[in-house]
Amino acid sequence: MKKFTEQELQEYLLQQFPKENERCEWKEFKNLKHSIASQAGEDVISYVSAISNMKGGHLVLGVKDTTLEIVGIQDFHTYNPENIKIRLINDCPNLVSEGLLVEEFQTLESSKWIWVIHIPKHPFRQPVYAHKKAWQRLGDSLVELTQARKEAILYEVKPTDDWSAVILPEATIEDLDVQALKKARFEFQKRNPKYAPELDQWDDVKFLDKARLTIKGKITRACMMLLGKEEEEHFLNSTVKIRWTLRTLDNQDKDFEVFSIPLILAVDEVFTKIRNLKYRYLRPGTLFPDEVLRYAPFTIRELLNNAIAHQDYTKGARINVVEFEDDHLVFSNYGAFLPKSVEEVVLSDSPEEVYRNPYLVEAMKNLDMIETQGGGIRKIFNFQRKRFFPMPDYDLSDGKVKVTILGKVLDEEFANILVQNPDLSLEEIIAMDKVQKKMPLTNEEYNYLKKKQFISGRKPNIYLSEKVIAPINNENLRQEYIRNRGFDDQYCKDLILEYLAKWGKANRRQIENLIWDKLSDVLSEDRKKNKVGNLLSALRIQGKIKSVGFGTWEPVKPE
Repeated sequence: MKKFTEQELQEYLLQQFPKENERCEWKEFKNLKHSIASQAGEDVISYVSAISNMKGGHLVLGVKDTTLEIVGIQDFHTYNPENIKIRLINDCPNLVSEGLLVEEFQTLESSKWIWVIHIPKHPFRQPVYAHKKAWQRLGDSLVELTQARKEAILYEVKPTDDWSAVILPEATIEDLDVQALKKARFEFQKRNPKYAPELDQWDDVKFLDKARLTIKGKITRACMMLLGKEEEEHFLNSTVKIRWTLRTLDNQDKDFEVFSIPLILAVDEVFTKIRNLKYRYLRPGTLFPDEVLRYAPFTIRELLNNAIAHQDYTKGARINVVEFEDDHLVFSNYGAFLPKSVEEVVLSDSPEEVYRNPYLVEAMKNLDMIETQGGGIRKIFNFQRKRFFPMPDYDLSDGKVKVTILGKVLDEEFANILVQNPDLSLEEIIAMDKVQKKMPLTNEEYNYLKKKQFISGRKPNIYLSEKVIAPINNENLRQEYIRNRGFDDQYCKDLILEYLAKWGKANRRQIENLIWDKLSDVLSEDRKKNKVGNLLSALRIQGKIKSVGFGTWEPVKPE
């Protein structure tokens, strides 16, 4: 047990656990009898599950949630720092004891007790449960483990389980493609100019070792994938392939081609198959159209190379590139997305910590196929931003990664917003892009956009706010804003009362027809019906109307 003055303890906690996030929670929990295992999603074991299912972390008990003000644990029930660990392990299946620690603190002058529970990361490929559910933190709340996070845990890769680093004992340098080797040398020199003076003196054996393609002269799967002759694909069980498909917008196949090894050449071949035509659009305030390629060449290559680098080759599946005519591209590969989220990768702009095929990734970096220090995905988002095109869509379901890139302006009004607001951060644009596409926002994104006054409405019926739209001077946007906002409740109530006063009575269908187009366009049909019901209930409670049966309403005459 450690003792501090209250001020010293406050400073210590703020230094060690400065903010709440996926790895740290502050909870008041003054009474442990009713806090350890009581209400699912709100008790200690739920938070232990959530923190463990990310990277592990800390749960601070006896402090205010938002301020870290020390209130102290006042009733320990029968718990102490040792037996609480046994309770947590029993109530949280898969929670490991190694690294599970409870630190105890006491303030000298006020004798307030604080516990810090240090929680280990979940075991390899095993989520930690509480109340028969696996939990995670999303925004400010605990939710049941999302499918994407669950798959990331279930398909975790151990550094020692590197499919791409396996040596092919029967393969030799003779099994490598001459043109692929030549291109590999060129790209290696471009990425590593320090070796330029001596590179021409290296034989193939030395070059391949230096480029991390071979191990002491022995051919690896990574080497065969990138540089192997097509006829030697049997070394890889003929599973390493890329399929390009051309489809119409109504999903009818028009053409396809399958590409095999060597992938260092196949990437260029796939790139040339994609019809990257020019796209023209008018910016507001000019008569001269902007002209850009539908897809930034970097975007195509980065997404294709990412699919190669992160494919789970044990599944025996192909990498797919689907081109929808003059509209969008879809890249997909098997294997769960290993980082916590796409947004985290984009906004942190740092290299990923874990790769599915680390040996292959290192070789691809050396051959200038993927970014060295991370940031490739962020660049893709920024290329879309510069074009005023929608942000990439990532679908991480079913143990796959599917990325959709639109090669056009999806919504001219939204593009105008980007033009008129050049200072928007990438984080803000990503969140507002979800509003444009009517995709759900996390609590964190919703609260952030609300605080910035970029959106109006309440979840899930959210739309862009007057603050964003007003500077653009676009009549369509202004009309859309009014339609999205709808008229306020009092206006609709007054219409109902005026109708009943004039015509004596009205049934539900007549009332719906009266105010339907006055309700917000972001409401679904069911929600509009609920809204009408709520307005009628409110008027009834206020004593202004009454039901006379069969869904018919009359005004209440004043006495």
